[in-house]
Amino acid sequence: MKTILLLFFTLNLFLFKAQKKPHLITSSDSLDKEAFVNTVQQSLNLFYAYYAKNNLKYDSIIKILNYEPKETPTFSDEVYCERLETMSSMTPFHMDCNAATLSTLKFFVDKRRGFIQIALGRSALYFDMFKEKLVEYGLPIELRFLSVIESGLRPQVKSKAGALGLWQFMYKTGLYFGLAENSYIDERMDPDKATDAACRYLKQLYGIYGDWNLALASYNAGPGNVNKAIKRSGNKKTYWEVRPFLPTETQGYVPNFIAAAYLMTYHAEHNIIPIEAKLHNAQLDTICFNKAIHMNTISKLVSWDLEEIKVLNPIYKTTYIPKTSPPQCITGQMEKIYALAGLEDSLYSLEKSIYFPVKVIPVVPKPTLDTLQLKDSIIVADTLPTQEKIDYYIVSTGDNLKNIALKYNVTVEQLMEWNKLQTTNIYVGQKLKLNGENTLVKPTPKPQVKPTPKPQVKPTPKTPEKPAKKYYEVKSGDSASRVAKKFDLTLAELERLNSGVSLKVLKTGQKLRIK
Repeated sequence: MKTILLLFFTLNLFLFKAQKKPHLITSSDSLDKEAFVNTVQQSLNLFYAYYAKNNLKYDSIIKILNYEPKETPTFSDEVYCERLETMSSMTPFHMDCNAATLSTLKFFVDKRRGFIQIALGRSALYFDMFKEKLVEYGLPIELRFLSVIESGLRPQVKSKAGALGLWQFMYKTGLYFGLAENSYIDERMDPDKATDAACRYLKQLYGIYGDWNLALASYNAGPGNVNKAIKRSGNKKTYWEVRPFLPTETQGYVPNFIAAAYLMTYHAEHNIIPIEAKLHNAQLDTICFNKAIHMNTISKLVSWDLEEIKVLNPIYKTTYIPKTSPPQCITGQMEKIYALAGLEDSLYSLEKSIYFPVKVIPVVPKPTLDTLQLKDSIIVADTLPTQEKIDYYIVSTGDNLKNIALKYNVTVEQLMEWNKLQTTNIYVGQKLKLNGENTLVKPTPKPQVKPTPKPQVKPTPKTPEKPAKKYYEVKSGDSASRVAKKFDLTLAELERLNSGVSLKVLKTGQKLRIK
């Protein structure tokens, strides 16, 4: 490992000198440009892997303390308070050691050890990125622990109230801070964008109260509830003075934050070993796409596990990545991202072949006299040609159920039934099941062999039958537009069929003509 680190720092020193003195790299160097870049990249990959494995240093402490595997160490209140005071000295937060804090801290030490183990493992994927964002906005890096109590570092977790993501943004709060949502994406689940929004939100809250603990309380309960509590307290200025007047959940919020921050910092002293992280933030990179793409296509092209793509890119509600401006991106292991970067044309070609294949309809020869046989003096086709059997259709831009139904000689109702659709709404890339039966194509009419003429009997003229009328019985909740849509009619057509009947207010049991 020392060799790896030595190689890494030697290469960095060489690059630094080369920037200062470009003549150091010449055409006579033993390594050409491509080989040199590959060598640097390999050394970086080794360094990142070593950093990822050894970043959480706990083995040496546990070895010194000589703990048994399942031992749960406890300490006196004085030790807890000393450690909290040490943490407070290194941050603008007040890690106050009082009865509420100690009670919550001891609960975490006793009952939340497994949770802290998991959070420590997940932190490898997010904490470096959190620190970078917090430093960018001039915020205390201890705020990274806030996401631990908000979401347990799970970007797809959703609360009963509808808050979503690592930082648990409500829908409207997310919109206010620029986190968009549509049918395919929800930026509240994007680790990078949601963290940036959380930094901006927390900075605003601190600007209002000038106290980090009150800012955290406001993040949990909302500024309105905190302002009410401040008024009830007689306009006190600190969290602990205002705390008795806050909602019950918020009264425990800051103690929970302090307890989580403490145990994430002193986990080794408490014999808590992090769950092993599959990936570290240092091992990840990003690539953006100029066209829409499916994760399945990416998975097939570079042999990348689909579940891992989904886990590392929680912003996407499905496995479809839409085309947007600016373009959508995905994050993944460096080797997968580098492979994709070199195969972009192949990626789009594979996408097209999988989801938008060119359908080749075979040419069916016209029937000839050789393929026909005489029967009762009338030429009958031995076999009628059929169209290609098409089982599925991929929805394209501009498609709707009506034009698809017309194209394949089926009804909208059949398409909805076969595909279990509750509404007529469809989306680009959706796979629709079509009628499985072949559709007969009538052959071009051929001359018939006329039988011996017989005396013609003048047929009795028949009165053409009137088209059958069809009616629908109005149900509770129906409206004219809903009935029209249900039977693939326009509102004007429904009104024409029911001339003289008011359709503004429908009554349950009322019969409407629909055909």
